Amino acid sequence: MIRKEMIAMLLAGGQGSRLGVLTSKVAKPAVAFGGKYRIIDFPLSNCINSGIDTVGVLTQYQPLRLNTHIGIGIPWDLDRNVGGVTVLPPYEKSTNSEWYTGTANAIYQNLEYMETYNPEYVLILSGDHIYKMDYKIMLDYHKANNADITIATMPVPIEEASRFGIVVTDENNRIKEFEEKPEKPSSNLASMGIYIFNFKTLKESLLKLKDQQECDFGKHIIPYCHSNDKRIFAYEFNGYWKDVGTISSYWEANMELIDLIPVFNLYEEYWKIYTKGGDSLSPQYISGDAHVEKAIVGEGTSIYGEVYSSVIGSGVTIEEGAVVRNSIIMKNATIGKNCRIDKAIIAEDTVISDNVVLGMGEAVPNDRFPKIYTDGIVTVGENSFIPPDVKVGKNTAISGVTEYEDYENGELPSGRTLIKAGETA
Repeated sequence: MIRKEMIAMLLAGGQGSRLGVLTSKVAKPAVAFGGKYRIIDFPLSNCINSGIDTVGVLTQYQPLRLNTHIGIGIPWDLDRNVGGVTVLPPYEKSTNSEWYTGTANAIYQNLEYMETYNPEYVLILSGDHIYKMDYKIMLDYHKANNADITIATMPVPIEEASRFGIVVTDENNRIKEFEEKPEKPSSNLASMGIYIFNFKTLKESLLKLKDQQECDFGKHIIPYCHSNDKRIFAYEFNGYWKDVGTISSYWEANMELIDLIPVFNLYEEYWKIYTKGGDSLSPQYISGDAHVEKAIVGEGTSIYGEVYSSVIGSGVTIEEGAVVRNSIIMKNATIGKNCRIDKAIIAEDTVISDNVVLGMGEAVPNDRFPKIYTDGIVTVGENSFIPPDVKVGKNTAISGVTEYEDYENGELPSGRTLIKAGETA
């Protein structure tokens, strides 16, 4: 019988609606990050760096690009005969066909996969966070406390605590109280959505709550286990961790990569982040008239203009006279001649034509999605086209192939949204 000490279950099926047009065609874990990577590369790299060689990746929303990226797990050394990486989409059963309806429900639907490896421990992860963590150290902590469940936690500002699951611990870090997104938090110690379960405890609780609608770890499984006096401990993590689930946090996390002393360092030799390579890409080209300051530039990119404080993906072209500042330009995008791009996120395979200005004027709230398009950022979805001579304000979103006539006198004022037919926000 196969026996693995610990396997990982990586939840990667979320839509990521707070990323707006960036996730209209792709699951959030497959969104590009840092000029080279995709978000899911970080938990997958953490697994193999921690010695975990069996990972189930649970997919659902827009899975094609994510599945293609993962493949058989070669970049992360997860192409194993026993274990390795396995993509686990919802599937039709003999009696019905059922989507994943909650984090715990998704894990429950894959009990048979977990039982194949007969693990002693199961690590539950989210596929949409940026961080480096040695899960082996967390497992040692779990064992030392003779815990049934260990929850990775970190302090957050008290004013942000209502966005998280909040724990209250005793002097031994055993969790006394757990509140999922409380209106008035009694602590600032937040759950990171990273759990180690004894498999016996996990299986028993999933079977007990299998009929719970939209069964979720934070709302249902953890409270159930707590009410049954399970030994639940908080493992406090003090490194870098960011939920890049909003436009502003995604932009901020990318910008932190280019600091003189990065808050999050991609260049550490002892803890590498692995990704699917672009072997066919040519080297970078920076022309003699170009100017680049404080930027990450991906392979196969050609720069003829100016780039300041930006993250530029692979295969990008920035034409003569263009000036890009404080922006994220994803794979295979083209920035035309004499463009002015300031604080924008431009998704993959997008064309910004000549003489376009993105990020003009004053910031006003977005008229349709004020909680999504914030902080003065211009967001352009993938495969979009912006015609020449257009000016676009702040807190705006554009998706699809647009024409000059789609803009009022050639302008999209601050706070406006332009989604072409067939596109979604």
